[in-house]
Amino acid sequence: MNEVPAVSQLKVQIFADGAELPGMLKLYQNPLIKGFTTNPTLMRKAGIADYPAFARKVLAAIPDRPISFEVFSDDFDEMVRQGEEIASWGGQVNVKIPVTNTKGVPTEPVVRALAAKGVRLNVTALMTLKQVREVTAWLTDAPPSFISVFAGRVADTGRDPLPLMAESVRVLQAHSNLQLIWASPRELLNIFHADQVGCQVITVTHDMLGKLSNVGRDLDEFSLDTVKMFRTDAVAAGFSLTSQGVTAHHA
Repeated sequence: MNEVPAVSQLKVQIFADGAELPGMLKLYQNPLIKGFTTNPTLMRKAGIADYPAFARKVLAAIPDRPISFEVFSDDFDEMVRQGEEIASWGGQVNVKIPVTNTKGVPTEPVVRALAAKGVRLNVTALMTLKQVREVTAWLTDAPPSFISVFAGRVADTGRDPLPLMAESVRVLQAHSNLQLIWASPRELLNIFHADQVGCQVITVTHDMLGKLSNVGRDLDEFSLDTVKMFRTDAVAAGFSLTSQGVTAHHA
């Protein structure tokens, strides 16, 4: 098999995607992690009740890497207000704006209003090339911003996201102020996919980042470790074969 390049040799930047402060602080010590992203769903799963307090703790502890925080209103005027407040928390903040509200109305007025105010943005939840082209136009004169295409969710529909991401890279090429994010990856291999097509950034969950130590592992060794795992778990479960079938004995 071809030799796997070290993650440190890749051009794509890895942003950690999560909302658990201890995990974020641990990843902050890893030079491979170039930034961070959050969203309301991740915050809810982490049990966060005070959004501004959590964000300020994160920004105080991680003052020198880009971090995205998302608005949560469905009303455009309130989105703008929330975006301005979130942006005021720190110079490294990118304000996440969904590509539409829950009624499917494009958030172009919000994006353009915040961009005109100098807010760094991260327009999120895109899944089509049409959306990529539209959002790129909205952000033509914006400060440095991200466009997040949810490649993993595209893959969940049975569609190959690679052509979409490759074409999105081409759409953004003429806009030096914009970077494409490969969002919602489903496996560690997606880091290499993102690098292959020229994505500037990929967001990776904390759990998936735990697999980085496997990159480049010898496959025979990995196979043996897997066999050992099966054997260890079978012994620990106390499995035995009798005439009635497999049983598990518990102390």
